[in-house]
Order: sequence, then C-alpha cells, then structure tokens
Amino acid sequence: MFHTKKLLLLGSGELGKEVIIEAQRLGVETVAVDRYEGAPAMHVADRSYVIDMLDKQALRELVEREKPDWIVPEIEAIATAELVKLEEEGFRVIPTARAARLTMDREGIRRLAAEELGLPTAQYRFADTYEEFAAAAREMGFPCVVKPLMSSSGKGQSVCRSEEELSRSWQTAMEGGRVQQGRVILEEFIRFDSEITLLTVRSAGGTQFCAPIGHIQKDGDYIESWQPHAMTEAQIAESKRIARAITDALGGVGIFGVELFLSGDKVYFSEVSPRPHDTGLVTLISQNLSEFALHVRAIMGLPIPEIKLVSPGASRPLKADGEWSSYRLTGAEEALALPDTQLRIFGKPVTKTGRRMAVALAAAETVEAARAKAAEALGKLKLEGV
Repeated sequence: MFHTKKLLLLGSGELGKEVIIEAQRLGVETVAVDRYEGAPAMHVADRSYVIDMLDKQALRELVEREKPDWIVPEIEAIATAELVKLEEEGFRVIPTARAARLTMDREGIRRLAAEELGLPTAQYRFADTYEEFAAAAREMGFPCVVKPLMSSSGKGQSVCRSEEELSRSWQTAMEGGRVQQGRVILEEFIRFDSEITLLTVRSAGGTQFCAPIGHIQKDGDYIESWQPHAMTEAQIAESKRIARAITDALGGVGIFGVELFLSGDKVYFSEVSPRPHDTGLVTLISQNLSEFALHVRAIMGLPIPEIKLVSPGASRPLKADGEWSSYRLTGAEEALALPDTQLRIFGKPVTKTGRRMAVALAAAETVEAARAKAAEALGKLKLEGV
C-alpha cells in the first residue's frame, strides 16, 4: 500500500483548487475545508468539510480527526490563535502559525514591516470608532486609503477623497471586513507609477523570487496582471531586499505574495500574503512552475532547481455583475480559439456581484501582446443567470 502525506487546506477557493491539484500530482492526500458547500477546491479534493473556520472548537475537532501532515491556510478568516496552539502541539502550519496570525490582520503585518523591520511603507493610522477614523483622516489629509483590518480581494477598501466621503468609506469598510469589528487602517495615498507582486518562495533550498508581476486593481481587487513587469535593476534589487526581509521575519516555507508600490526610484512595501496570490494566476501560463507548484514543492521539502519565465503572460479575471443561484458561462469556445490562451473556470455554486468566476490567461512574445490577447479572450466570455 502506498503511504502518502496528507494536506488540510483551510479555504477552498480558486487558488486553493490549484494547490490541491498540484499536491495530488505528487501523491498527497488532500482535504478541502470552507464555510460553504461546493467551493472550487472541493471539486478535486479527496474529502471536504464545511465548517466556520473562525470557530476554534470546530477547527480543532477537524484537525484532530484528520491528523494532517500540513495545515495550509488559503484565507485570512481562520481562528489563528487556535492554529498557534495546534502548532505547539506538533501540527505543522504553513508557513507558520505566527505568519498566519500576523497576516490575518493588516495591523500586525504593518507594524512588523514598518516599526520592527524599518521597511518603507505609506504613513498609516488605526481607528476603532467613526470619530477616531474621521479625526485620523483629517490629520493624514485627503485622499487616503481606507481598509478593514481583515478582508480579501479588496473587499471593504476605498479611497476617501474628501470630508464628504468619510461616512461612505467607513460604511464600506464595515461591510467588507471578514470579521465584524470596527477597527480600520487608514493609509497615506501614495501616487505610485505602478504596483507589483513579487512572488517569493522560501524552501529548503533557500529564498527564490519569481519575475515581478504587474497588476491593476479596482476597488482593491485585481482586474489584470502580467509578467514580467518592466523594472530597473535598482528597483528589482530593492524589491527583493524588502521581500526577503518580510518573509524572513515571518519564517516557514511556502510561497508569499509580497505587494509593492513603485514610485519613481522608490519602492514601498504594501502587503504580504503567506500563500499563493490572486495576481499570480498568470504564472499558470508564464512560468515553468506555477506559484501553486512552487508552494507545494516548498511545503513538501522538494527541490526547486530553477524558476524560469517561459513566456510573457497576462491574466484577466471574469467577475459576475449580478447575484444568481443558477447561472451559465458562455464564450469559452471563442476564447480558446485564440492561440496560446487558457481558461480556468472556477465552478463556484452561485454568483455574487464582483465575485471572480473564471480567469482568462494568455501568452505572447511581449507583455503588451499578452495583455491584449487576455483582454480579447475575456471579452468572449459572458455570465448570465438562468
């Protein structure tokens, strides 16, 4: 009988689905967990469970039942204090329980980056009440960026441009947070030239970097990404310095999505995710090893001899513009008729306005051509309720 290792995935969205697929390719038994039935990774995992991952008792009972070799968080909304206890009892959390706890909320990671490591960041303030929030915004000045302490895919994020928008920005943050609490972070609005994700891999062989990924965000969520993003040697060196510092501080193994702002010759740290990053979906078509393959190799302690850019590539996610309990996606045949294109259709059970439902991927000889082709492929896809 083949004796295999077991991976327990906490959060089973489209990124987790690719992690499960890569783990199964290497003979790993996989268990997918999410707060709703029919999540993308559940389609391909050996087993799946539906629990409230913020419920520490439910989380503990599941871990003790499954006894996984690796606990792999894919989202922020997890009872991270319980992960710390489980790690102390001998369970292995990826990258570490401390990293999952620190990056669960923006306060922990921002204080680590700016106050402990001295990395360049935007100025920031925290506020627990609307009154504190309004006072902090006036002190910092307009425009400023407002985010809930814990959210994903840009939910709850807004740019507050004037006194008149304070109430709206506060309400947006309250409605978009993964945990219903009043605390928010306000950030200085940096007038950046571009923003990038530097995928950073910590493994038994050391720290490695993927080619920088450029991306465009709207309302805090990405609408396009491409690889490689054009940068100067100085910008690349500084980006790697920042990424290495923050990932060394978090420790453990796996892939980290380090988000950075480029402004002139300056590089600012923005955020870090201790897991595959949504903008990194482009690596499914651009690299010899996708971010998901790299994550699994690092987790398993397997070699990563080389991370190679095979072709310039681009990605464009398809987002729902309505809420449907039953829906149809059309246009795949037309999109895939374009040369060097791929699709990932996530198979989520229902749509919500703004929810990512699929992604179009394209490769070409230049980034510009790949971006144009990904946009064309996306334009072929249509979602409608039935």
